[in-house]
Amino acid sequence: MKKIVLGTLIAAASLMAANIAACKGCHGANFEKAALGKSQIVKGWDAAKIETALKGYKDGSYGGAMKGVMKGQVARLSPAEIKAMSEEISKL
Repeated sequence: MKKIVLGTLIAAASLMAANIAACKGCHGANFEKAALGKSQIVKGWDAAKIETALKGYKDGSYGGAMKGVMKGQVARLSPAEIKAMSEEISKL
């Protein structure tokens, strides 16, 4: 049982790292860039603000010029994944 739980945690951590790596491609290694020169800079946001933005992109209620791009990026994420990503990004 412990091996299954540990394996699940490792897999989840790997998936999280991959998800955040994709974000860093546009937002910068520490989320210090305006993605494609159009978005807000995410660095310094708290986890709640990031989570609200990501959920809003997913349901279409948030975003400006990058709304369509971001909707596609978060469409596959579960609420739990969004929450975990938000917490991780807020620490960078």
